[in-house]
Amino acid sequence: MSDLAGSIVRIAEEAGNAILTVYNRAGEIQVSSKQDASPLTEADLIAHETIRDELLGIDETIPIVSEEGRIGNPLESEKAWLVDPLDGTKEFIKRNGMFTVNIALMARDNDRWTPLLGVVHAPVTKTTWVGGSETPPQRIVDGNYAPIQVNQETGQPIRLVASGSHRGEKDESFAESLGNHDLIRMGSSLKACIVAEGGADLYPRFGPTSCWDIAAAHAIVEAAGGIVVGPNAKRLDYDIVDEVLNPYFLVACSDDWNAVWQANQG
Repeated sequence: MSDLAGSIVRIAEEAGNAILTVYNRAGEIQVSSKQDASPLTEADLIAHETIRDELLGIDETIPIVSEEGRIGNPLESEKAWLVDPLDGTKEFIKRNGMFTVNIALMARDNDRWTPLLGVVHAPVTKTTWVGGSETPPQRIVDGNYAPIQVNQETGQPIRLVASGSHRGEKDESFAESLGNHDLIRMGSSLKACIVAEGGADLYPRFGPTSCWDIAAAHAIVEAAGGIVVGPNAKRLDYDIVDEVLNPYFLVACSDDWNAVWQANQG
């Protein structure tokens, strides 16, 4: 693993430890609402500040785009950090452990962006996933590194991972079109990470998401041999400046389901 990837793993773990100081505190977690009505907690802000300060210490010239704030102008740089300091705030509030810290290094092509490196850290289980275009995909547990790859031999039933909080009519229709399948419920970027490590075959997302929700896991999935595609079954790319909301996307271990995916876009 490169020095940079190792540094981002360390930063994500530090942010995770900061989140746990709030998570493990007695009493109800205090929640406020952002302008878009999504929940915000003290842990979101503590993690954001931890990551921001550490990333600026690595290279203060690289802009930072975080769910909780932006530093610098990404359109004046070839690279930018894309951060969700606490992905799965609703899961955090429920105290079910299914939330993550997401950090991605993004590369710009005009006004579109693709991930070069991704780190996803699950604070409760102390598990970290890392991977990218120049970083072998790995899962780290208690300091032990293990290589990961997507499932190489898909069979029946298909293992479909879905949100524990968001599931609608399109999700049900797509699942039915797959035929025989098992449904795995999970929150945050963990859904994509379980595909990356071979624990599920695909994760379709029809609900609303933002670029920082999936970009870090996107890098890991691709490094592990999988795909992340948009509604047209082409590789998903991102707008991290203006239209930060993603289209529908599919995370999968192979392109076997691309035709079914496209057929369910109507």
